[in-house]
Parts: sequence; structure tokens; C-alpha cells
Amino acid sequence: MSGEGWGGATPIFRVRSLRASLDYYVTVLGFTLEWEAGGIASVARDRCRIFLSEGDQSAAPVWVWIGVADAGALAETLRRQGAIIRHPPTNYPWAYEMQVAEPDGNVLRLGSEPLAGEPVGEWLDASGRRWRRDVDET
Repeated sequence: MSGEGWGGATPIFRVRSLRASLDYYVTVLGFTLEWEAGGIASVARDRCRIFLSEGDQSAAPVWVWIGVADAGALAETLRRQGAIIRHPPTNYPWAYEMQVAEPDGNVLRLGSEPLAGEPVGEWLDASGRRWRRDVDET
């Protein structure tokens, strides 16, 4: 398998209005526009890239998990900028994670290292309802 050279994955989000989505990603979420062509654009923030497509390149809503340095600090910044915080930073076994929605219903799950010694919080499903947890989970 050597030499295949896989790169990072880039999710494609279907959007109703490329203009409105670009405004939200750049102005509110702090991404930069990398390129735009024929109804599709690439936005980036640090090492994260997302394609936004006004056409039939995906089906909404899509969820994507993105690792960040500090989900708590980022949540405060995004709140001040008017982001749609769908679920606040919550501790889980895999990460201290929040859900940030965008105007088309796609969800960015932004997570940093889990908080040691802190209880595990509740999880919301795609409809915003509490997700069932195993009884023995702490």
C-alpha cells in the first residue's frame, strides 16, 4: 500500500445560496475563501477545508467532525460572532465537543481533548433530540 499518498478529506456541503454561505463561513466562523468557480467554493481555516456547493454535489444536512485546540474558548469566540451554537461544549469520552450549525442545516462538530475527571454529558441526535446512551456509561 505504500505510495498511495492519501491526503486530508474535504467534506462537501450542499447549500441553497453560495453567497449567503460564504458570508456566514467567512464573517461568522472565521474561514477564508480559497477559491470559487461555477457554484462551488472552498473555504479554509487553519488546516480545515470545506467545499460549499450550490448544486447537486451533496445532500443536506451533513455532519463533519473537526478537531480544534480548545472547544470552550472557540465557543465563546463563535458566540460573540453570531454563530449558531446547536449544542454547547460538552464532555464526552472522545472529546470536549460542541455542535455548530450553519444556515443550511449542516453541522460542524468541533472538539478538543476531553476534560479529565469531568462527567460525560448528554448527546443530541440529528433532530436535536437526546441520544440514548448505554446505561453503564459514565
